[in-house]
Amino acid sequence: MADINIVQEHQLAPEQARAAAQQVADKLAEQFELACRWDGDVLRFERSGVNGALTLRPNQAQLQIALGFPISMMASMVEAKVSEKMRKVFVS
Repeated sequence: MADINIVQEHQLAPEQARAAAQQVADKLAEQFELACRWDGDVLRFERSGVNGALTLRPNQAQLQIALGFPISMMASMVEAKVSEKMRKVFVS
């Protein structure tokens, strides 16, 4: 099992940060067929072999993903793509 933890700083208003988080979730859902749902300021997602959460805090978005086998073998690629997407969408 592989874990991915990404922290992205931002200067977005809460509603803008939520929209940015949704963009990240939509991309993850498309690529990995994930089910996503909001739980307050936490966007949770899961499917067999993958689960995680994107937590919004003032000036920070924290993404945690747990990858099961065999997806864990692609952890570095997944982390690179998700990091890039977060950098793009959380730019003010």
